[in-house]
Amino acid sequence: MNRLAKSDWVGRLAKAASIPFLLLFSFVTIIPVYIMFKVSVAEPSEVLTQHPTFWIHQFNFSHWMKVFQSGNLWEPLFKSLVVATGTTFLAILIAAPAAYVISRLPKGWKYGIILSLLFTRMFPDVGIALPIAVNFIKFNLLDTNIGLILAHLIPNLPFLAWILVGTFDTIPQDLEKAATVDGATRFQSLVKVVFPLALPGIAVGAMFIWLNSWNEFTYAIYLTLTDRTLPLQTYYYVSRGDWFQSAAYSTILTIPVILITFILQRYLKSGYLSGAVKG
Repeated sequence: MNRLAKSDWVGRLAKAASIPFLLLFSFVTIIPVYIMFKVSVAEPSEVLTQHPTFWIHQFNFSHWMKVFQSGNLWEPLFKSLVVATGTTFLAILIAAPAAYVISRLPKGWKYGIILSLLFTRMFPDVGIALPIAVNFIKFNLLDTNIGLILAHLIPNLPFLAWILVGTFDTIPQDLEKAATVDGATRFQSLVKVVFPLALPGIAVGAMFIWLNSWNEFTYAIYLTLTDRTLPLQTYYYVSRGDWFQSAAYSTILTIPVILITFILQRYLKSGYLSGAVKG
């Protein structure tokens, strides 16, 4: 009894002590985003001073208007949306069936394949992007959406497959056998039983892939000559030293990330990531 009471007391103390750390972590994470937003809407006199204030005293949306009226926003924004969405759909289409097959293999084979998937992520993207760009020239894939989508699949496919193997592992094979006994074919048991149960894990994996592709920079700089993605367009203004327009571009680049994360945040739980059913 005393041991249980002590354990309960220690648990409550740990929970109370974690709150300040969580608040500090949230504060440290949010502050850079707030400063970016402030620079994009503040008066230049509030920013270009030796002691800039923390709060925004006077809003100035002229930097945003310049970005909207420049004609340099919509094409990069559309290109990034197409590439990120296309990468996500293709990655799910390829990785989900592959991950299911890997999860149903004997343990020795399964772990060998998973290790090989992780092995492909040990090489830096900056070292792989150059030979890919050289080969893409032969197939006229430079400066095309499909070329960038294929390049983004290289780092993202192993990552998504690795996540989904863990998801399918948690779905009992007895459910498939029960569906087969009830008259369902193997394909019907996959479509009506396995994949619906794996949907939360697939949603989480899709979110990570979309965000990775949306923010990707290395492959874009090698494979994009004229039609920039939004991260490249943002970097262009950063390299020019235009703080206010680059802050506006960065804020616009962040808005879809916040929306996607907010929409799918209910799936960001360990139970969803590892599958909806425990074996």
